[in-house]
Amino acid sequence: MKRTLSYLFFFNLVFIIFCSCESEPVAEISLIPRPTKVIQKPGIFDVKDERTYYYSGIDRESLRYRMTGLGFVETDEKSKASVVFSFDTTMIDGQYELEVASSKIDVKAKGTQGFMHALSTIDQLRMRDGQTIPCVQINDVPKFSYRGMHLDVARHFFSVESVKQYIDLLAFYKFNYFHWHLTEDQGWRIEIKKYPKLQEIAAYRKETLIGHYTDQPQQFDGKEYGGFYTQDEIREVVKYATLRGITIVPEIEMPGHSLAALAAYPELACTDGPFEVGTKWGVFEDVYCPTEKTFEFLRSVIDEVVDLFPGPYIHIGGDECPKTRWRESSFCQKLISELNLDDEHGLQSYFIQRMETYINSKGKRIIGWDEILEGGLAKDATVMSWRGYDGGIEAASDQHEVIMTPTSHCYFDYYQSTDKDEPLAIGGFLPLDKVYNFDPIPEDLDSAFAKYIIGAQGNVWTEYMPDFDQVIYMAFPRALALSEILWTYPENRNYNEFLQRLETHIEFWAKNNVQMANHLYSLELDMSTNNQGQIMVKPEFTPPGCKLGLLDSSGVYVVKDEYALESGSRYSFQWRKNGQNKGKEYSITTSDNAAFGQSINLKYEPHSKYEGYGATTLINGIPTNPKAYSGKEWLGFDGKDMVATIDLGDVESLNYGSIEFFNSPDSWIYPPREILVEASADNEHYVPVFQQKIEKSENKYMLVELPLRTISTRYLRVRARNHGTIKSGQGEGNPAWLFVGEITL
Repeated sequence: MKRTLSYLFFFNLVFIIFCSCESEPVAEISLIPRPTKVIQKPGIFDVKDERTYYYSGIDRESLRYRMTGLGFVETDEKSKASVVFSFDTTMIDGQYELEVASSKIDVKAKGTQGFMHALSTIDQLRMRDGQTIPCVQINDVPKFSYRGMHLDVARHFFSVESVKQYIDLLAFYKFNYFHWHLTEDQGWRIEIKKYPKLQEIAAYRKETLIGHYTDQPQQFDGKEYGGFYTQDEIREVVKYATLRGITIVPEIEMPGHSLAALAAYPELACTDGPFEVGTKWGVFEDVYCPTEKTFEFLRSVIDEVVDLFPGPYIHIGGDECPKTRWRESSFCQKLISELNLDDEHGLQSYFIQRMETYINSKGKRIIGWDEILEGGLAKDATVMSWRGYDGGIEAASDQHEVIMTPTSHCYFDYYQSTDKDEPLAIGGFLPLDKVYNFDPIPEDLDSAFAKYIIGAQGNVWTEYMPDFDQVIYMAFPRALALSEILWTYPENRNYNEFLQRLETHIEFWAKNNVQMANHLYSLELDMSTNNQGQIMVKPEFTPPGCKLGLLDSSGVYVVKDEYALESGSRYSFQWRKNGQNKGKEYSITTSDNAAFGQSINLKYEPHSKYEGYGATTLINGIPTNPKAYSGKEWLGFDGKDMVATIDLGDVESLNYGSIEFFNSPDSWIYPPREILVEASADNEHYVPVFQQKIEKSENKYMLVELPLRTISTRYLRVRARNHGTIKSGQGEGNPAWLFVGEITL
């Protein structure tokens, strides 16, 4: 990314003001998040050399900074000011009213937060030409009080300048919290003066993994990598964020994800080591040992962290803490007995509660990932629910504040498109529309506890984001969709209308060298089987003004609402808008498959995050992506068997089959323990025709052949038995995932 922006380009512009003519046409506006109420009027407000603002409050540093950047000077004469800021104590925090006339701008708010949001709206209104603001009246209020974005700087380290640009974008879209993930197994990024080895040793790893974590054999680049922020740089970033209405939440991981710290201070571990800063991703068995020496270390770290960050929260992680070392430690087992704890989960709760008590004594509150619920939740803890909705429901029902951040809707390190040209990502699939359809308040939560859901957060984990350009590409525009979910009330949200506004924003940023991902015209197909046994495809979502075209044999796009597929054929689709192609061509080639278009039923439904096209996914003839389980051609079963019954319509003679599986234990995905195939003539009496236990494999993509020895049957039942509970390593103690691709006969 070219570093040409100075507080996002427009905050240091020089303006010219003149009085506009009321007969001028109404300018187009594209605000994100969408305000509560907008009344647009003819005319524009422009700035001239005499530009002043009036403000009568005491807390004026942020406002003065923003207005000075705009080229305004403060005046004591309210009647002569071009922009007037007035307090309205009847409003709620963050709410504002903005009235732009041709000669004056009036802003009302309860306090600084509201004024900052109003200025962000003004900045967006000026996107068209940088000099004029359409005349408009806006009354705007946020739905949620916590509107957050996260950035992991531990897996990959980003400069102070890059972090500032990230904060600029958050402020522009009315986020008010920045979760700064500063410590991890792969690097410690904050200077702690009492423990200099954190800067000397923990901040640097000897090399970094190349490619995906699941690639075998794993390869490394052999280059030292690292860095850290000095305390002066931390203060600089904190002030920068504060002046833009952003509160920073620092995260200091404990008791897990602590390998880098153990490499610097091995005496904090349960074993003698040796330890080194993590060079690959994932979860490591070595964690802090709950000794008094460890607590002394962490208290001292917190002392310095508290002095640097004035916000109300300290995030202490608490997630993915393997219990192996604690189970093997005589010290830990003795401590569990002395404290009358049930097990190692109780020991983690003890650890978290001790640290919470200390952090509370410093006038701060803790936030932790939802694993801090295990063994009993600390008294005043706020929970970030990331493993789904259940942790948030449990915490809110126990009257704890909750920030929703489920992987299904808020993990922006997941793939955002099924395009095979997408850059390498951790896995998963989270398109823009799914983010926009996110509801932070779970359906299963009793409405009496909904008030404890204070907001949500988008997470940007950077294992596969080696530079800041990649961070921008992955985080935006999904962050814009989240900003609207967190700010705008549901009755004012509309995805089609959001996309039209979004196009303006993506084009604006592209002109200013900020390359957000542009998947506005990505094509995702929906698939079903009709009564004639045809597999029908149609767009899952149609962008505004578009029609779906299928390229026929003469090279002309035929436009229909849906299309029938045949096995062993190739199809090329393209969005058409006003006679022009939009987005990339989408091509699929179906394979020959005797089961294609036939009836198929599943005994157990796949998980809602990985449900593909439903059961049809297994026999639609469309190849899977053998390198990633994202996209719709894999069905994912969480702890369940896959049992599929295929009705071939008539008795067929079969002598061969195959079935695809994805294998990635580090992502909790395992091949089945066993495959069983049974045949039946009447769908009642089945006889086994194939059975095989599956051995461990190093390959991510597994094609299991089914030698059927020439059988005649109408019904075929295929069962893949789930691996079961994960015994060790990543996901220990959790049910394994089973990912199934095409069943070919």
